[in-house]
Amino acid sequence: MEGPVKHATPLPGDTRRVPLNHYRFRSVWSVDCLPSDAFEVLADLGSYPLWWPEVRRAVQIGEQRAELRCRSFLPYELVFEASHHTRDAEKLVLVANLEGDLTGTVGWRIEPRGKGARLLYEQEVTVDKPLLRTLGPLLRPALVANHELMMRHGKRGLRTYIAGFTKGAVLRG
Repeated sequence: MEGPVKHATPLPGDTRRVPLNHYRFRSVWSVDCLPSDAFEVLADLGSYPLWWPEVRRAVQIGEQRAELRCRSFLPYELVFEASHHTRDAEKLVLVANLEGDLTGTVGWRIEPRGKGARLLYEQEVTVDKPLLRTLGPLLRPALVANHELMMRHGKRGLRTYIAGFTKGAVLRG
């Protein structure tokens, strides 16, 4: 079952203060492909602009590292480096550290689901872009909505890309 992007808030009784520029997101997607194919596409940071409209640019700066430029509906661009520190094809787990306008982690866990794959996306970041850091408390609902829009477009783009990716694999095979 797919769910919308969730903005995590502290649990009742949790007395830790969470900075207003700190965000936690979770999203579940399903795709019609082998889990290993989903892993291969998601592990290739340089390919994200091919299927995720809001990822405007990805420059590979190392085997496991890329600089990404993202922009969704709101008029700001986020620039950050993503570097995989976990890339486990056997367990189908990807986790990357983010540094730049966003600092934190993002990860994918991929599971077989019927004839396809279930993708669990989790992100925990602090927004460090100066303007958003300053205005974040006022703009928080808009920033969360902007992220949700980006995730919907990413899911749709990945499904389309995967369909061509797996068709190409069949034709090559």
